[in-house]
Amino acid sequence: MAIQIQNLDLEEQEQLDKLKHFWERWGNLISGVLIVALLGFAGWRGYDWYQSRQAGQASGLYDQVQANAEVGDTTKLASSLKAMQDDYKSTTYAQQANLLAAKVFFEKGQLDQARNALSAAAASSTDKGLQSLARLQLASLLTQQKQYDQAVQQLSTDIQPEFAALAADRLGDVQSLQGKNAEAIKSYTTAFKGIEAGQPYRQMIAMKLTALGVDVSTIDPNFGKQDAAEEAAPAEAPASITAPAASAPAAASSAAAPASAPASAG
Repeated sequence: MAIQIQNLDLEEQEQLDKLKHFWERWGNLISGVLIVALLGFAGWRGYDWYQSRQAGQASGLYDQVQANAEVGDTTKLASSLKAMQDDYKSTTYAQQANLLAAKVFFEKGQLDQARNALSAAAASSTDKGLQSLARLQLASLLTQQKQYDQAVQQLSTDIQPEFAALAADRLGDVQSLQGKNAEAIKSYTTAFKGIEAGQPYRQMIAMKLTALGVDVSTIDPNFGKQDAAEEAAPAEAPASITAPAASAPAAASSAAAPASAPASAG
C-alpha cells in the first residue's frame, strides 16, 4: 500500500489525504447511522414475522373459542377466552373472540362474564369497527343493569361514523329511561336522520319519537309516503332476485344489538 501511495501524483495524494481526513472526522458517525438503519430494517422484518406468527397462533386459538361457543360450554369458553386475552389481546382475533363469547355468556345469563368480555373488546382499538360494536353492546348491557352513566360513557367514546346513528338511538334509550325526554328526542332525531330512508330500523326510531310526542313528518316530510306509494302500486315482476344492499348502519344493527335490547320509555 505504501508503494502505491508513493506513485500517486500530488493532486491524487491531496484527494486521498482529504478522504482520510473526512473518514477520521465522520467515519464513526456514518457507520453508526448505517448500523442503526440496518438494525431498524432487521427489527421491522422481525416485527413483521412476529405479527404473522402471532396472527397464526391467535387464529388457532380463536377456532377453539368458537368451538366452545358453539356447544355452549361456558367453562371451557372462559378458559380459552382467557388464553386469548392473555397472549393475543392486541389481535383482531381477540376482539372477535370477546364479542362471540359475550353473546354466549349473555344468553346463558352470565352477565358479569359478558360484561368483562365486551369491556375487553371495547378497550382494544385494533379494529375500530369491532371496537364500536363492542361499545354498543356493552352500553346495552349496562343499560339493562341500570348503569346509565357508564352506558352513556361508552356511547360517547370512539364510536366510528358508520355506527353514529346506532349510538344515538341507544343514547336516546338511556335518556328516555332516565326521564330526560327532551334529550332523548334530540338523540332519537339524530339517529332518525342518520338512517337511510326506507330502512326498517328507521321505522322503529320513528315509533320512539312518536311515543315522546314528536310528529316525525316535521323531521322528514316524506316519511311514510314512499311506503304508502309502494303499497298502492300494482305488483310487478322483480327485475332481479338480488335484494339491494342495506346501508352500513342498518346492516350493522343486528350485529350491534344485544340478545335482548333494553325497552325504551313509551
